[in-house]
Amino acid sequence: VETQIRARGVRDPRVLAAMAKVPRHLFVPEDLRARAYADEPLPIGEGQTISQPYIVAYMTEALGLKGGERVLEIGTGSGYQAAVLAELAARVYTVEVIPELSAASENLLSGRLGYRNVHFRVGRGQEGWPEFAPYDRILLTAAPAVFPASLFAQLNEGGMALAPVGAGEQRLVRFRKQDGIIRSDELIGVIFVPLV
Repeated sequence: VETQIRARGVRDPRVLAAMAKVPRHLFVPEDLRARAYADEPLPIGEGQTISQPYIVAYMTEALGLKGGERVLEIGTGSGYQAAVLAELAARVYTVEVIPELSAASENLLSGRLGYRNVHFRVGRGQEGWPEFAPYDRILLTAAPAVFPASLFAQLNEGGMALAPVGAGEQRLVRFRKQDGIIRSDELIGVIFVPLV
């Protein structure tokens, strides 16, 4: 946390505490656990990856969580980002298209780690999770070519969405909903698996 995250500009003390608390080695395959705390993405099976710790911290800080938010995450993957979000938000609703990844994440977060504020769904990310909308924050951990407009309808007024966007070159884009209008600003270049 000190050398890979704080040293690179992440300053929110709540984000740094969450990154220090969540045991990343539990979210990677056993044969890769020696590399769990390296600042790099790692394969988790099914053609998916766990993001590098710095990017998880950067994206989490960019959401500006204060503690009472309802967050929709698209792309559960290993469950690592969901666990970090669960440390900082009131409720996390996470959607994963690959049933095996969703089940493994739910077993780890709800079972072994005891999180009670994370809810899991198997489904297509573009559809979100309308039953529990609207959300204060929406975070995509897979990259669409264009942000799915259907997700904006699930975003609270005054809410924020964050996503890697692009088919070739990807940029992390932050969207804000104000007076029913979506405004966006680009943050940094990133590389994520595509949203399927």
